[in-house]
Amino acid sequence: MAEQTLVSAEWLADMVKRGLVGPRLRILDSSWYLPMTKRDAKKEFAQSHIPGASFFDIDECSDRTSAFDHTLPSEQFFAEYVGGLGIGNDSHVVVYDASDLGAFSCTRVWWMFRLFGHTEVSVLNGGFRSWVREGHPVTGTLTRPEPAHFTATINRAWVKSFEDITDNITTQGFQVVDVRSYARFWGTEPEPKEGIQPGHIPGSICMPFFRFLDDKGMMLSTDELKEFFKQSQVDLSKPLCGSCGSGVTACHMVLAAHLCGAPGASVYDGSWYEWFTKAPPEHIISEIKRS
Repeated sequence: MAEQTLVSAEWLADMVKRGLVGPRLRILDSSWYLPMTKRDAKKEFAQSHIPGASFFDIDECSDRTSAFDHTLPSEQFFAEYVGGLGIGNDSHVVVYDASDLGAFSCTRVWWMFRLFGHTEVSVLNGGFRSWVREGHPVTGTLTRPEPAHFTATINRAWVKSFEDITDNITTQGFQVVDVRSYARFWGTEPEPKEGIQPGHIPGSICMPFFRFLDDKGMMLSTDELKEFFKQSQVDLSKPLCGSCGSGVTACHMVLAAHLCGAPGASVYDGSWYEWFTKAPPEHIISEIKRS
């Protein structure tokens, strides 16, 4: 199957109806929410999900030794984790989440698969919100797929470290795109994580992730996405790096750039939470004083 970056609810519902969910087509609910939302992604999945879907936990599939949330796991850990979900190297993977926005955490999992060398991965356009709105079936029945063998090979050029971002302030080798809200970027609205104050990395550009979506939770058209990049003064012909709070919604920018014909944008995995923790005061740009 040729690579499909986005698939529609209608297309996926047809696959489900035809009984094609299996080793060659795996569906992953990759819902994850900020603690402030009081939503329990696993509990919601157990109650209602797309038939045949498995749950992908970005906190579980991470480097548990890291001081930061859902840091990328090793190649071996990722391979074993997704293999346990019945995903092999010949599986087409469709990811979605149940965010009211239409997409929140699923783009992180889309990016992770590509990062670890698996290009046969798609995002369900509009997410579970679109699936339900269109009247497709849901279930609370859990399916346990047969484990599969998966080989992962990481593309390290797609991940930026604290040191990489620090060096880039001087070298300006890539554009840092921060997808948090404008208020968090400028430092006028609090961060959702305790102990972290708002602000931004010197030289970074703000493109709030939710603006890549329309009011129905669908990705904007390619022309609309290109216009958003242009208005934000982000050059799609030059290297890009996404950042956010903890490396999740940054992947919306990576997906948007990919749809615009600019694949290979990187992600600052530690994002703002690591930056605020480690950076010197002069590298915390904010309209409010740091306390």
